[in-house]
Amino acid sequence: MRRSIRRTMMFLNTQKASLVKDPYVYGPDCVILDLEDAVSQSEKDSARIQLYNTLKYLDYGDVEKWVRINALDTEYFKEDIRAAVAGGCDGIRIPMCETAKDVQLVEKLVEEAEEEFGLEKGSVLLMAALETPLSIINCYEICTSSDRLMGVALSGGDFARTMQATTTKTGEEYFYARSAIVLSARAAGVMCFDTVFTDLDDMDTLRKETQMIKNMGFDGKSIVNPRQIEVIHDVFTPSEADIASAEHIILGVKEAEAQGIGVLTVDGKMVDIAHVEGAKRTLKLAKAAGVYEGGLV
Repeated sequence: MRRSIRRTMMFLNTQKASLVKDPYVYGPDCVILDLEDAVSQSEKDSARIQLYNTLKYLDYGDVEKWVRINALDTEYFKEDIRAAVAGGCDGIRIPMCETAKDVQLVEKLVEEAEEEFGLEKGSVLLMAALETPLSIINCYEICTSSDRLMGVALSGGDFARTMQATTTKTGEEYFYARSAIVLSARAAGVMCFDTVFTDLDDMDTLRKETQMIKNMGFDGKSIVNPRQIEVIHDVFTPSEADIASAEHIILGVKEAEAQGIGVLTVDGKMVDIAHVEGAKRTLKLAKAAGVYEGGLV
């Protein structure tokens, strides 16, 4: 069963058995078993073997298992895909994805691996990491490139480098990229994820940044440390007040419709039928996060 909420996607160095054996205990929504940046050139083959055995034999419960393969201009990515699919990953993250053709190349190889290893066609999802100016220019094209594409993610470090931008705590260097990603993802009907926050000791700024990207429309955030999970989940999980407001909107609009009223006041705010979709989404997220058991969705 696919996850309907992906607030956190935690990177793990696949090369290190101690890091991949029990990360589910921290409660991330997803893990990303990394074969790319975290693994040295001399250890690519051994990391791939470690990946296969991790996917095949470790029980991660309901934590979704993603694999970041090596870039498409390397000699490694084809075998990365085979090992990931054979092991039973839920999805593959494509690094340095710049065009729809990049996604479609990986899609073809995933289909071949599904057939080779006897998996149902379409069982492995894809996610594109947007890391360059060209990827942002082509964002909508990438978002609509494949039915397998679950979503897109900003990779801030490489994006800032390729933009020759200065990395700041306020994040203005990512403003256009974040806006373009959300806009394209929503137009295409896929999910979108923000870049990692690398200062592990600054939880206040992490919370502010997470609240900002939630307000923008992002679905979640990539992370590099389990200490960040609680803050991000707290921001992305509907509060009791959010849930109560959503219920009031749904019930209030339903009652108003029965009376032939188009606009009404709920909790001191003007609402109409257009607000119902957002209210239902809030309740669906709350249910997926395990904090709502009502029957309105």
